[in-house]
Amino acid sequence: MLTLDRHRRNGYSSESFVVNQRGSPVGIKKKIKKKIKKELIGTSDYPSNKIFTISNFITFTRLILTLVFLYLFVTDNNRVIAIVIYAVAASTDWMDGQIARMTKTVSWLGKVMDPICDRALLFTGVLGLVVRGELPIWVCVLIIGRDIYLGIGTLIVRHYHRRPIDVVFPGKIATALLMTGFSLMLLGFPVIDGLHLLPSTLTAFPGLNGSSVPLGIFFVYGGVIFSMLTAVIYSIKGGAAIKQALAHPEDEDIDFLNPEIED
Repeated sequence: MLTLDRHRRNGYSSESFVVNQRGSPVGIKKKIKKKIKKELIGTSDYPSNKIFTISNFITFTRLILTLVFLYLFVTDNNRVIAIVIYAVAASTDWMDGQIARMTKTVSWLGKVMDPICDRALLFTGVLGLVVRGELPIWVCVLIIGRDIYLGIGTLIVRHYHRRPIDVVFPGKIATALLMTGFSLMLLGFPVIDGLHLLPSTLTAFPGLNGSSVPLGIFFVYGGVIFSMLTAVIYSIKGGAAIKQALAHPEDEDIDFLNPEIED
């Protein structure tokens, strides 16, 4: 018969020591509920499991507006309306997060949906401009390639560490720069003289080769730089999370989705 001491030596917590129907104790991994004060639920550190919140509604609305924008822009039905829709959708990225934190309605669904909707909005802006020949193809490759890399990395990290890694501040800067840049490029003005940093023959780098370009392209360049920086930061944080999970596997037994709430 398996003893409690041996059960612990095998890496299981005492809370997961249970008895099966035959009466033999067996080790079954059981989630440990962490005690959290009620007033902390809904904060950034302790998101709730709520689905129907104002911030989540705004996030979902951003996704719908993104699809509407892509259709209008690519089909060239009405560029002005398409740009307005994109700008409104981009503004909600700041709005939903602020409302969630102010009202303590930060939720796990929101933390998952927000970056997905951000990526969808960025992708549609990128694809729309590339299809119309108004954005260098390498920008599209870097932005989408970076997100594919982070997506694969997330799957690897989640194999060891269950709690999602929080969004980092440089990532928010990257998103803000890219969305601002895409909005200005979609608008098409103001057009400014380029910087003569590269030879004029390098047409893949408009604005840096001396050619006149919409101001937005420089915001896009800044966003690409911060996007690459963010990829490095997430790689470091992901590696640290895996290392921590391997060193302290008992921490992964904590049920962060369903904590025990204390009054």
